[in-house]
Amino acid sequence: MSRRDRVVYLAAAWCLSYPDAELVARVPLMRAALDEFDGALPDFAPVLDVLEGTPEMELQAQYVSEFDLGRRHALHLSYWTDGDTRRRGEVLAAFKEAYRRSDVLVDLDGELPDYLPMVLEYAARVDFTAGRGLLVSYRPSLEMLRLGLLRDGLPQARILAAVCGTLPGKSPEDEQAVMRMAGLGPPTEAVGLDPYDPRLLPVRRT
Repeated sequence: MSRRDRVVYLAAAWCLSYPDAELVARVPLMRAALDEFDGALPDFAPVLDVLEGTPEMELQAQYVSEFDLGRRHALHLSYWTDGDTRRRGEVLAAFKEAYRRSDVLVDLDGELPDYLPMVLEYAARVDFTAGRGLLVSYRPSLEMLRLGLLRDGLPQARILAAVCGTLPGKSPEDEQAVMRMAGLGPPTEAVGLDPYDPRLLPVRRT
């Protein structure tokens, strides 16, 4: 396992989480840890700079606007593959089962188990192999989020690129390439979404 990857996953988990005083206090620790690895810090520096240089209430308002009020930058991995289809409950149960197999108590803290910061922290601190396996399985979701953040000029895009850079293969250049990466056939039985909605990525189930 890679210590660098663990540090990248944990820093990414924190940088993609709701910003509060505790998170801001961790910025020096993240800088120091990332700086131990050649080339790791620059992908995170823009977000760390914002965390240190922006009033807390403004940080929180920006976060809610970008990540909570809409699905454009959804941080729940199965949203991109299953949207609001009926099968999503089964998918979320599979995330919970993965956590249980690690013989640890994972505090969901009110979040769904596919919440990206939680998956990243699980990989970094609990079970690197299982957590990385979840990231590999939902690589298309990570890439769609990365492309959305990049399109909207948000600094978190570089953090997603850093996470994807720890996984096998090159990142796709556009959404169509992500669709080819994901496999065949869009999800069906959509609830509230057209089953051919382009936000819904097909994935191969193992």
